[in-house]
Amino acid sequence: MRVIFMFLPALLLAQAPAPKPAATPSAPPKPAAAAAPKPAAPKSETAAKPATDDEKAVYALGLSIYRSLGQFDLSPAEMELVKQALTDAEANKPAVDLNTWGPKIDTLASARASRVASREKIVSAAYLTKAAAEPGAVKTGSGLIYREMRPGTGASPKATDTVKVNYRGTLTNGTEFDSSYKRNMPAEFPLNGVIKCWTEGVQKMRVGGKSTLVCPSDLAYGDQGRPSIPGGATLIFEVELLEVSGAGAEPPK
Repeated sequence: MRVIFMFLPALLLAQAPAPKPAATPSAPPKPAAAAAPKPAAPKSETAAKPATDDEKAVYALGLSIYRSLGQFDLSPAEMELVKQALTDAEANKPAVDLNTWGPKIDTLASARASRVASREKIVSAAYLTKAAAEPGAVKTGSGLIYREMRPGTGASPKATDTVKVNYRGTLTNGTEFDSSYKRNMPAEFPLNGVIKCWTEGVQKMRVGGKSTLVCPSDLAYGDQGRPSIPGGATLIFEVELLEVSGAGAEPPK
């Protein structure tokens, strides 16, 4: 596993321990009322809500870097080590030699990714059993769990067709990791160019229909996952099929 840290040298975090950043920028908490007036402390630039385009881009950089650290499954104490390393690097006083220990980052990433994937699969097993038992759910030979929410009346796609869909993707704990609805922009792609769960599941749909696809990790992103998706994670998609284009589309019967 190759780990890319092209952004890490630019990371700017507060010197003191800070809570994990939210998924979107938020205003800093209001200070609690003091018993007696105190001189105002200088306002930290990193604590301010980003206002300009450059500030928002820098803030987004921090969010992106934090997301990239997810594969390491860091404890709070380890996050403090990361912050300390940034402080030491800024002062040009690193506690360890990067040339010696940098090459070991890939080994750490592989070990932590395996740990995360194993944990996710344990959680997913119980979820998959429950999802397969829901009324209307059908479990296919591949392990996909398909449940029709609203029947369609249009054409069904073939794997070689291009489809236009609206969708929402969540983890088993309900965390949303992607949504075309929030972007207000349907997605369009060749059906044989996406994860196996989609290629199989969307072919069961007809235009105008809406279905739930419960995707075991081996039909989704496997043990490696994605920045917002843990390795080994089962994914749940609500998919609405809007259009099908291609010679292979099956007409309504």
